[in-house]
Amino acid sequence: MAKQTTNGKAFEYALVNHSPSEFVVDFIQLMPGVQQANVRSRVILAPLHAKRVLNALQQNVANYEQQFGEIKEVEPFVVGQNNVQA
Repeated sequence: MAKQTTNGKAFEYALVNHSPSEFVVDFIQLMPGVQQANVRSRVILAPLHAKRVLNALQQNVANYEQQFGEIKEVEPFVVGQNNVQA
């Protein structure tokens, strides 16, 4: 795997949209003092893969909370027409 890929990126928000054939996850970075958010990465998933990612995240969050305690939400997420912002 390329070093640039393994370093990872930090994001403040993720915006999830879907159509009948795919889910699109835009990872968004906000810069302090800048009104415009930047989409830094976009992941497109088939519905089956989106469900597998969801299940993997749910299991990992449950494992994390078992080890470190409950993750408390500080801000509610926004639900739009066809998208969810996390």
